[in-house]
Amino acid sequence: MKKSGLIVLALVILGNLAVWAWFNPSHTEQSWTGTIRGVSFSPYLRHQNPLKGQHPDTDSIKRDLELLQDQVGSVRTYSSTDGMELIPHLAWDYGLRVTAGAWLDHRRERNDAELRNLIRNAKTHRNVDRVIVGNEAILRGDLTVNELIGYLREVRKRVTVPVSTAEPWHVWLKHPELAREVDFIAIHVLPYWEKVPAESAVDWVLDRYLQVRKAFPHKHVLLAEVGWPSGGNRLEVSAPTLVNQARFVRKFLNEANARGLDYFIMEAFDQPWKRAIEGAAGAHWGIFTADRAPKFPLSGPIVEVSAWPVQVIAATLLALFPMGWFLRRWRGRLRFGGQLFFAGLIQAAVSLAVWAAFTPVTQELPATATLMWGVLFPAQLALLAVVLINGFEMAELIWNRRWRRQFLPQNPPADAPLPKVSLHLAICNEPPEMVKLTLDSLAALDYPNLEVLVLDNNTLDPTVWQPVQEYCAQLGPRFRFFHLGKWPGFKAGALNFGLKQTAPDAEIIGVVDSDYLVRRDWLRALVPYFSDEKVGFVQAPQDHREWEGDAFKTMLNWEYTGFFHIGMVHRNEYDAIIQHGTMTLIRKSALEGLGGWSEWCICEDAELGLRLYQEGYRSVYVNETFGQGLTPDTFDGYKRQRFRWAYGAVMILKRHWRALLPGKTSPLTTGQRYHFVTGWLPWFADAMHLIFTLLALLWTAGLVALPKYFEFPLTAFIVPTVGIFLFKLVHSLSLYHVRVSHSTWPQRLGAAVAGMSLTLTIGRAMLAGLFTSSQPFLRTPKCESRPALIKSVLMAREEFLLLTALWLASAAVLWRYELGNAEVLFWLGVLAVQSIPYAAALVVSVVNVLPSLNLPGRGKLVLARAS
Repeated sequence: MKKSGLIVLALVILGNLAVWAWFNPSHTEQSWTGTIRGVSFSPYLRHQNPLKGQHPDTDSIKRDLELLQDQVGSVRTYSSTDGMELIPHLAWDYGLRVTAGAWLDHRRERNDAELRNLIRNAKTHRNVDRVIVGNEAILRGDLTVNELIGYLREVRKRVTVPVSTAEPWHVWLKHPELAREVDFIAIHVLPYWEKVPAESAVDWVLDRYLQVRKAFPHKHVLLAEVGWPSGGNRLEVSAPTLVNQARFVRKFLNEANARGLDYFIMEAFDQPWKRAIEGAAGAHWGIFTADRAPKFPLSGPIVEVSAWPVQVIAATLLALFPMGWFLRRWRGRLRFGGQLFFAGLIQAAVSLAVWAAFTPVTQELPATATLMWGVLFPAQLALLAVVLINGFEMAELIWNRRWRRQFLPQNPPADAPLPKVSLHLAICNEPPEMVKLTLDSLAALDYPNLEVLVLDNNTLDPTVWQPVQEYCAQLGPRFRFFHLGKWPGFKAGALNFGLKQTAPDAEIIGVVDSDYLVRRDWLRALVPYFSDEKVGFVQAPQDHREWEGDAFKTMLNWEYTGFFHIGMVHRNEYDAIIQHGTMTLIRKSALEGLGGWSEWCICEDAELGLRLYQEGYRSVYVNETFGQGLTPDTFDGYKRQRFRWAYGAVMILKRHWRALLPGKTSPLTTGQRYHFVTGWLPWFADAMHLIFTLLALLWTAGLVALPKYFEFPLTAFIVPTVGIFLFKLVHSLSLYHVRVSHSTWPQRLGAAVAGMSLTLTIGRAMLAGLFTSSQPFLRTPKCESRPALIKSVLMAREEFLLLTALWLASAAVLWRYELGNAEVLFWLGVLAVQSIPYAAALVVSVVNVLPSLNLPGRGKLVLARAS
């Protein structure tokens, strides 16, 4: 590898390391090296749930107590039934004091059992130094104050240790009569639920503690629950992160030690079962995970993801080979900026993939989030592949040092021998006056040896096809008209009929659409390339006319133009262009050798080009306009045309996939296989967009209706989704700026909107193509009347419904959640991004029916050879 390549590698690797470090900052907080005074203790394992009658056995409780014995002095329990009554006895063996609890609710018989066991333990076990009768029973409304007082009096009469009940701090202030019935005040102070910023949470806790002490100066105050969750949904400015939890716990422990506070950290172990009653955050209060691993160190630096060095090493090593291969292979063809750009893009894509892959390791995922990860991770890999494909196109077209295959129009001498050309014009229900204009342009061709076959198929109205027949007769013997009536095989069937009627001495077949006006020198400029026997077809770009001044047609024109000046130019470098069924010239012997056009395929032109490549023929792409047709007149026609192209692409892939596989399965070059697969892969991304939209709507319904079971989607998928959309926009606009420089910025933006408006149409076509094989050929009508405004909405009705659904989903999220919640904002951003293509469709369909605008006609092309 050259020195420049090594420099690129070094810059990318160092940049990647810097980005990972920036997103994983190291935080400091005063270390804690002492013993934690107390922790809330619920010994349920990950798979256990008391709400379902699943409780830990004695051995697992022992293991938990053994784990805690050297780190805490006391544990607080919440229940004295279902095996929890064994904890005081078991804790004695590990030198742990116990603040024993009894769970009280509206079930009287269970309450009696709880109290019996609590009283027995308080009398029997010397390590039970106090008891708590009920936990937030007043807050939940399970008991009235008088009912709870009755339970408190009963217990106080029968035990000698201090007795209290546990409620949030504000409940004690609201019901001071409770204080007269207890020996100490047990308060819960959890600033996360109070929407307090993590930075000021400890100070807020201390303020609440002092507030309660002031209200009850003669009572000892116990902070019976104090803590911060490491995960869950943000509550306005309260962010439940690992770093925030670690910093809170460290700071609180030091403050509590300095002030001599009595407390229980909430809590020892994460309890996934609490998600059902407290939401996502309820599962993440432990200082240990549900698998009993420490979440964070009590001394030294704190990082949100301690495994990030492993991730960055994995990402670097995984990206090293493809970056090295790329830099070796393309060092002579790309300038330094292109090498740095694409190598950096490889590294970024791999880093995002690694970040997402590690999500189940670095985060505690519930079942729903795990399911989401399983669905979204493969999909994200596919989207990242699309990004790399688009990025490679950008690198080659923006930073290319030289073109390897650049073909210019030929200018043979006037007396040079030229092969006979047979031009085939397939028409179906086309306006006669439009077809006559096309015939006039063909009659004016400066080419001495040609014939024109007009193949009218499936036109049943004589008033439509007979005027064309009569006009052909007027143009002379070179023009032959065939009326086929009902004819099978779509356009391919008509072209195959024409192939059989072609003059025996014709060597070249040309195909022109019925709305095209061709340049006089079209054949003279391109036919000479067939002197090379390996050339199977010669292609000139499609272009359009009569769009100037019409906003809708202007958008379409520049959207089409981008493909021919960007995608086709890139594909031509690898001799892998898409043959399209107008302005194309084909070697007759090659076409006959392949058995003609494929009537099973509704994109017979692109399919033929692939077969020609498989036979070892080469193509020539001359990126100059030699003919102009008409854009569709309606948004509905525009969509139908693109649906046919996308559906046909899937048909081709399904038929020829073996030839596109790596290896020596066909004569196709690596570049040809790459472009025929990756060229259509972005259309599969549109299908994924449709699937993601439906999943996003379903997930939003879960967030709104079942918030305890649904979390906002993982950041590891939200950020890349939005980022990929932005990258695609930059990709489009930057390539238009470089390769379609004769367009203006408004025209480029209009082209981008037009392209986005087809997202649903393409997505539906790709999905339909995967599961069906008999989609009918859809004509693209020309010269249609302009629809009414209401029809414009009907033309985009499916997009309108999806757009409405996404906006209603956003409104439901805003209604259900606080706007200050960062996860809410992220998700709203995703819904907004998902809705953009559907909004674009509505915009384009409405623009379609607006009165013609006096738009500038910059970029108008004329059918005269450039001097």
